[in-house]
Amino acid sequence: MLLFCRTLTEHSICFQSESRTSAELFRSLFGAVFGSEPAMEEHTRKNGTVLHCCDIRDDAAAEVFRKYRLSENIRAIDSEIIATNSLGVFTAGVFLACGSVNDPAKEYHLEFACPEEQLAEQLATLLRDIGVTAKTMLRRGQHIVYIKGSESIEDTLTFIGAPQCTLELMNMKIYKDIRNKANRLANCDAANIDKVVKAAMKQIEDIKLIDKAVGLDNLSDELREVAQLRLDNIDMSLQEIGETLSEPISRSGVNHRFKKLAKMADEIRGGGAGREK
Repeated sequence: MLLFCRTLTEHSICFQSESRTSAELFRSLFGAVFGSEPAMEEHTRKNGTVLHCCDIRDDAAAEVFRKYRLSENIRAIDSEIIATNSLGVFTAGVFLACGSVNDPAKEYHLEFACPEEQLAEQLATLLRDIGVTAKTMLRRGQHIVYIKGSESIEDTLTFIGAPQCTLELMNMKIYKDIRNKANRLANCDAANIDKVVKAAMKQIEDIKLIDKAVGLDNLSDELREVAQLRLDNIDMSLQEIGETLSEPISRSGVNHRFKKLAKMADEIRGGGAGREK
């Protein structure tokens, strides 16, 4: 949390966070390590958000630099200080200092706004070492380490000791997947209904033309029956028509009969007699 805080010099250290919980944790941890808790102040920004600040100055700041072997010239992660079994705790501190995660209902995005480029590169390398796909970019003068994939975000949250957040993210992902599948099915159903209705309208148009030019009574029993069913039932599918016939036939059989009717109608439109063949 010290290494990734806003200001870090031998004379002044400033930890800032929009989260009061994070600021209070920093304050209590500092007190546990150095024996005294720094003062905490609140500043309201122009956009209305409250910034919680812990300031450490002069001798206290110099003591921090001595204890953690920090350099004022460049910030760097000291692998000798961080034991392998405390990497997760260290990364959790980094997240509390400069991390944020978007609402998974909107997008999958977790990022760290690092104060220096080398620190960002080291953090990205650390995350990649635990199997997380992390990338870096420069945004408004800040060096950002960001993670996009939901699985990488889940791994990161689990690694820093936030399994409940991981479960919430997974639940949201399941919900979004089910919702997307339901939308796709609904769209598919709507498209199929439109297709059936358009085909039925064309069939009715053909049947009415044949009735006017030739008369349905002059059709064979099989064509007359299928034509009458269509006139009476615009929303029936071919399969349903086939099952309703006095002698049920398959969907392809019904389709074949409608093709015969369509051919007769086309002949009538072309000036022919439109007789059944």
